[in-house]
This record gives sequence, C-alpha cells and structure tokens, in this order.
Amino acid sequence: MTARVMVKICGMTRKSDINFAVKAGVDALGFILAKSPRQLNLAQVKELCQDLPPFISRVAVVVNPDLNELQQITAAGLFDYIQFHGDEPAELITKTELKKIKAISINKAKDLQKIKLYKNLVDYFLFDTKIGDEIGGTGRSFDWSLLNDEALQAKFILAGGLGPHNIELALKSLKPAAVDLNSQLEISPGIKDQKLIEESLVKIRAFEKNNY
Repeated sequence: MTARVMVKICGMTRKSDINFAVKAGVDALGFILAKSPRQLNLAQVKELCQDLPPFISRVAVVVNPDLNELQQITAAGLFDYIQFHGDEPAELITKTELKKIKAISINKAKDLQKIKLYKNLVDYFLFDTKIGDEIGGTGRSFDWSLLNDEALQAKFILAGGLGPHNIELALKSLKPAAVDLNSQLEISPGIKDQKLIEESLVKIRAFEKNNY
C-alpha cells in the first residue's frame, strides 16, 4: 500500500484559496482563532467552510484558550481538530472531544521536554519554529537536527517555513506523518499564492510516488 503524506495548509482566510487548496489535494485546512494577522472568528470560519467536500479536516488553531472558549469551539461543530499553540495545562486539553494537536515551538533542544507533558493526551504533536514570542507563522524553519529519538518516534506534523523550496528535503530527512504549510505560500498574511500551493502539492505527491 502506498503511504500518503497528509498536508495541512494553515492560516486560511479566503474562500478562493480554500477551493484551490482542496482541488490541489490538501487533507486539512487550518483556521487561526488566536490573535494573529490571520485571525478569524467562528462566524467567518462557518462561512468559509460551507460546501466543503467530505474528508477535508478542519483545524482550529488556538493559543492558551480558557475553558469557556474551548467549549464554544467544540460546540460550534465546525472543527475536527484543535491545535493548541500555547502553554496550555494538560488538564485543559482533555476538556474537548475533538482530536488534539499540541504544537511545540523549537529553538533549543530543551524545548522538546514538553513532549513528556502531553505525550498521552494528544493525537499528534506539531513541531514549529520558535523565534522570540512569535507563535508560528514565522516563515522560517528550525534546526531539524534538534529533533531527538523521542520526537521522531512520536506521531508528528512538521511545520515552520515549509514550501516548494524545501518540502522534498523535509520529507526525505524526517518522514513526518504530515506537513503544515502557511507563510511560505503567501503573498501577504492570510492571502495565499495559488501557484505556490500547486507547486508544493505536486512535489509532495511526486515524493510519495518515488519513495514509498
């Protein structure tokens, strides 16, 4: 059986970009509910997700939500996953029935110690780039050599500065369960470049065909 690299494009804000990404073959769409140039509210996400075909996962991206916010997101019925991108306590993460992704922003090896805090609570980890106080969307890759055996053996999504210029190297080097693309596919925050979406998907699917 041929393996498949699951592909998520995050920071979606336009219906035209969503339609193009779905046609190009993405598996998941990320909607940022936290403070960000790409931030949306639940009503906007509902509008954007109308008429989505089946089997496209929808991911709510949050940073340190309180319990009330988490309950509202869960009850909205818009999402399949919640991606936690802050310093959420483990107890809070268990308060949703949705599938869970825990993002870990990486600058130094010690950042990976957080894996132990969430290891049995989430469906996937997402490894992203840490630059100062920025929470994702930096457009830069972290040092992949920092990923230790514990990280590489976990079910993980690779993020951080991925695009057509480096996606093949990322897949070959790390063999992630999925990749998360965002700022390297943009003209400006939240405005995707459809040519770059297509180039990335073509390279990912070619890699699958040639390597699995």
